Amino acid sequence: MSSRVEGVGRELTRYSLVVVVGWIGLMKFTTYEAEGIRPFVANSPLMSWVYGLLSVRGFSATLGVAEVAISLLIAARPFSPRVSALGSALAVGMFLTTLSFLATTPGVWEPSLGGFPALSAVPGQFLIKDLALLGISLWTLGEAWRVSERRG
Repeated sequence: MSSRVEGVGRELTRYSLVVVVGWIGLMKFTTYEAEGIRPFVANSPLMSWVYGLLSVRGFSATLGVAEVAISLLIAARPFSPRVSALGSALAVGMFLTTLSFLATTPGVWEPSLGGFPALSAVPGQFLIKDLALLGISLWTLGEAWRVSERRG
C-alpha cells in the first residue's frame, strides 16, 4: 500500500508542477498578470533590461510561451524522459530566477514585524512558494534524467 501511495504522490507531484507552470504561463497573456509581474522584473538586475526591448505585455506574453512550453516538456515524461528532463532543467532555471526576486523586490520583508526574516503576504509569501517548486523541478529533472540514461 505504501508503494502505491508513493507512486500516486510521485505522479501527482510531476503533473501538479505541469499544471501550475502551465496555468501561470497562460495567465501571462492577461494584462492583470503582465502588470502583476512588472515590479519583480523592473527591480531585478537580472531582468530589468527586458523592458528596454519589449513592452510589459510583450515580455509577459513571451514568458507565457516559455512557461507553457516548459510545462509541456515536463508532461512528455511518459514518451520522452530526455525531453522531460530538459523541461525540468528549464523550470529549475526559472525558479532560481524568481527566487532571486526575494532579494531585489521592495516590500518582501514585513517592516511591522522587524523586516527579515518576516515575509510580507505579497510579495514575500507569493515568492517563497517557488522554493518548493524549485525542489519539485530538481526532483523531476533527476528522475527523468536517470530514466533517460537507462534507455540510452
